Formats: sequence, C-alpha cells, structure tokens
Amino acid sequence: MKQFLVLTAILPLMLVFFLQFAMDQQNSARVQAVSDLVYAAKEEARQEGCFNKEIKQRLASSIAGRLGISPSDVVIDADSSVKYRLEDVSGLTDGQLERGMIHYRVTVPVGRMMAGRSLFGLKEEGNIYRYTIEGRAASERLRR
Repeated sequence: MKQFLVLTAILPLMLVFFLQFAMDQQNSARVQAVSDLVYAAKEEARQEGCFNKEIKQRLASSIAGRLGISPSDVVIDADSSVKYRLEDVSGLTDGQLERGMIHYRVTVPVGRMMAGRSLFGLKEEGNIYRYTIEGRAASERLRR
C-alpha cells in the first residue's frame, strides 16, 4: 500500500517530463517554421530595399496561418524606408555601411513554455514562449 501511495504521488511529476519533451519538440518545429518564413520574407525585402507593407502583411498572415494564431499577435519591427545597395564600399566607415542595411525584428508567441504549469504554480500568462528573430540584411535594390 505504501508503494502505491508513493507511485500516485510521483507519477504525475514523472509524466510532466514526458509531456515536456513532446512540447519541446512541437515548439522546435514551430520555431523552424517561423525561421523559414522570416528568411523568405527577408530575401524578398532585400530585393525591394525594405520591409514594405505588403511583405509585412504577408509574413504576419503566413506565420499566423502556420501556427494557428492571430496575425495581430505577430510583431514585426523592420525598416520600412527604402535602402539602396552601396556600389563601392572601399573606404567607407561602419556608419556609412549601415546605410545599405535593412534591420528587422520579428516576435511571435510560439506556444507554452512548460508542461504541467499548474503543478509548479505558474500562471497561464507567464507560460508563453515568445520567439524573436532579429537581424539585418544588405539591400540589393539599385539606385536608378
């Protein structure tokens, strides 16, 4: 009987480890999907010279569709002013080189962070895993 009581006390804690592994695998797949979508949008922005409104809307809707969230949950902070490709970079300072760079930051709520949150006393709003991709890319848009 004593072993049965110990099992019933320990079993829920042990099951959390299995659930956490499955949740981590799911979150990893979702992060990879977001990374792929942001990469494709970045390459398109390089050709356009910036993250224009259409690219941002398409990115937000494609991420939302893939993850099953609202497009308003996707936060995209990116340069929307056109940057041009620098033709001759020899002799330019770092500040001058930044003129041709497109900066972007995309934050997405991917999923829950921890399985069995109630066992550990975590609130639902504190158990959200937000993934942020931040980077920059050189513009390929030429001046006319």
